[in-house]
Amino acid sequence: MTAYLQPQDTALIIIDMQNDFCHEDGASAQRGLADIAAFQACVPKIDGLIAHARAAGVPVVFVYMTLDDTTKSEAWTNKHGTEMSIVVKDSWGADYYKLYPQPGDAVVEKHRYSGFIGTNLDLILRSMGCKSIVLTGVLTNVCVESTARDGFMLDYNVTLVSDACAGSSPEAHAGTLANIANVFGTVLDAGQVGAVWQAAASPIEASA
Repeated sequence: MTAYLQPQDTALIIIDMQNDFCHEDGASAQRGLADIAAFQACVPKIDGLIAHARAAGVPVVFVYMTLDDTTKSEAWTNKHGTEMSIVVKDSWGADYYKLYPQPGDAVVEKHRYSGFIGTNLDLILRSMGCKSIVLTGVLTNVCVESTARDGFMLDYNVTLVSDACAGSSPEAHAGTLANIANVFGTVLDAGQVGAVWQAAASPIEASA
């Protein structure tokens, strides 16, 4: 399992940690669409992984979603309607929630559930020599799972961090974890992933 976490060919991806999904005043909370407390509980886990990743030289990629009139297709509005307003481009709701990119991090804007659809995420990862991806963020069963599936189909080794993501319900979260573990990749917790990167960073820290 840890073979797919080696710093030289792995990237940490943070998906959709944005106000409309995670903040108590965001669209998801206001409409009762999800357990916001579970989303907020991911923050310290992801923050810790980011610190371990940076110390070990693992690239950090922030993926965030935006929507506006130019990216809402007929199929999208047929499913979600025209009244649903969420992660509107350049709005407070689309801003990051407590976790922010730093200089050197890659940033990818998407308009669909998967981080790979209509974006340059694949190009960024391949340009950095990444063969493996570690996924965190929200929602486990929607955007995280969609990204995991597409990542596997593009031949990346996929690791989903079980306690650094949250779904629309505990049942939906658990269903995705089982599906990823069975078909699309590996499921580990933040402690397991962080331990590998901490060990990899130790020689660097010792010589600093």
